[in-house]
Amino acid sequence: MKRISILFTMWLTAITLLTAQDFNTYFADKTLRVDYTFAGNAKQQAIFVNELLQFPQWAGRRHHLSELPLIGNGEICMKDLASGKTIYRTSFSTLFQEWQGQEEATRISKAFENTFLLPFPKQKAEITICLRDFKQNITSQLTHIVDPNDILIHQLNKTEAPTRYLHQGGSTEDCIDVAIVAEGYTEQERELFYKDAETACQAILSHAPFCNMKNRFNFIAVAPASEDSGVSIPGQGVWKRTALSSNFDTFYSARYLTTGHVKDLHNVLAGIPYEHIVVLANTDTYGGGGIYNFYTLTTAHHPDFKPVVVHEFGHSFGGLADEYYYDDQYTNMYSSDVEPWEQNITTLKDFDSKWKDMLPQGTPIPTPPTTDKDKIFTQVGVYEGAGYCSKGVYRSTPECRMKINEAPAFCPVCQRAIERLIRFYTE
Repeated sequence: MKRISILFTMWLTAITLLTAQDFNTYFADKTLRVDYTFAGNAKQQAIFVNELLQFPQWAGRRHHLSELPLIGNGEICMKDLASGKTIYRTSFSTLFQEWQGQEEATRISKAFENTFLLPFPKQKAEITICLRDFKQNITSQLTHIVDPNDILIHQLNKTEAPTRYLHQGGSTEDCIDVAIVAEGYTEQERELFYKDAETACQAILSHAPFCNMKNRFNFIAVAPASEDSGVSIPGQGVWKRTALSSNFDTFYSARYLTTGHVKDLHNVLAGIPYEHIVVLANTDTYGGGGIYNFYTLTTAHHPDFKPVVVHEFGHSFGGLADEYYYDDQYTNMYSSDVEPWEQNITTLKDFDSKWKDMLPQGTPIPTPPTTDKDKIFTQVGVYEGAGYCSKGVYRSTPECRMKINEAPAFCPVCQRAIERLIRFYTE
């Protein structure tokens, strides 16, 4: 037994050294920021490079470099130009792709800002970025070459926004770094923001599996000052001058709060170690939004602030889908002939890849609903109604943090999905 343990330790050490060597072979300890413009409408899309930027230190993963934890609605693949070897991949979703599903996109074309962080290559690299539709078909693709010696790669200075660490589980290299950013807080309201940011941090870390893996996270509060207090509410004729120019009524939905000024958001974070972003809006109006590997944006002073920020972080960090649905609303986001990439919903097209292994023996598919208060948050089954669709899309429990604010926790399936992501990034 002792010999086996020693051999396992030697194997693990060797794998760790090879992984580190692989990163150091291809990348410098710097961040390459690529700003893209996505433009088009419901039928056609195009991708344009806007600018290349850089700043010291890389806060992202240094292992599983050529793997994707989730498919997402888009992908970036970086290859070493000389060898053709894939040296880094990441996936994402965007506000632009959500807009493509709106009625407005059938009438006009629009352009959206998008920013992505990549490890900085030591040699010339080929980057391919692609967008996928709801059926996971590639709809637009762009390939471009990055020369690390290009004199026009803009060197960013560290942000002047004040910062304060809220939670430090370990080093940037070993942990997942989350930035919580102020929106609509004046300089005089900075301490209020820090208090709200602490509340958001603790709300997230109080939920499993985050509460069991706190040592794998760092949370930093970043406090740019806004000229005006509050955020814009176009439906009420209210427009504010704020650090990130966010607004309600995104896609004409009253409670959908987002910002299209993505470059401003990342400029505020320049030089700070960060991988995921939570933006707190200084308002008591209900609303928010969360997009996978993009950002979470939510209101800080509504009574449901804590469950909402956790729910939206489930989107932006965990890549989880909404589990609520509407009886009278049609959506084409989840087609019956495609298995969703989100891990907490299924169309049963490929249920084996989801939570089939977690079903109690003899569980019928679909599973009849239950109203037993002792079971609605934990009884794993296949319950119809999820992803905004009342028919044809299924969730894993009757109720969950991804369905209602009243749920005390993520369901077992969501917890497992989040834990897998945490382990992917940190092990």
